[in-house]
Amino acid sequence: MERFAVIGLGRFGMMLAKLLAQDGADVIAVDSDQECVDAIRDHVSLAVCLDATNADALRSQGIDKVDVAVVGVGESFENSVLATVTLKELNVPTVISRATSRVRAEILARVGADDVVNPEKESAQRWKNRLMAPSIMERIELAEGASLVQLKTPNRFHDKTLVQLDLRKTYRVNVVAIRRTVEEIENDQTVTKQFLISVPAGDTVIKKGDVLILIGTDEAIENLPAN
Repeated sequence: MERFAVIGLGRFGMMLAKLLAQDGADVIAVDSDQECVDAIRDHVSLAVCLDATNADALRSQGIDKVDVAVVGVGESFENSVLATVTLKELNVPTVISRATSRVRAEILARVGADDVVNPEKESAQRWKNRLMAPSIMERIELAEGASLVQLKTPNRFHDKTLVQLDLRKTYRVNVVAIRRTVEEIENDQTVTKQFLISVPAGDTVIKKGDVLILIGTDEAIENLPAN
């Protein structure tokens, strides 16, 4: 199970931490405001009040051991930058930082943020989906509880036909199309091309690097294997 740290418990951070925890993730929630920490304490694995720009304080709570840290600090951009730098210095593999403008996003990327979230444009629900299912590249909500997604093909699907996988029966999802990348030689140069198998047949063999375009309920999609 991946471990997450959510730093900054404003509206976005609070909701994201709760959603991740509801999905069974190990979540450490951090804020410098004790009231915010108290409000989420019963919903996450650990809630602590500390200065997220202090490496020793973060290390003391095991935040240097998490897989992903989300910096949702909103009131002080300076603190957001410092927290991002500190987390990368602690060798946290993935740091996602909050930005409210393109310029701030560029600054956060330059100081080490692996990705940037704009909570004014993106919901906590969408980021929960991305964090809990990183193999899902894109998700489009079709109706309440049902989505169309692009899924990086898990290793266990490689070199098997759609009939052998029987995704409808096994995972309760339907394959709409397959996006495939191929390399071809043109004018003595290797050219990478993408094409779509829009109506894949049962004997279509899934290859490494394929992207499956699937439709199913959100519950079924979340149960798809990641590798």
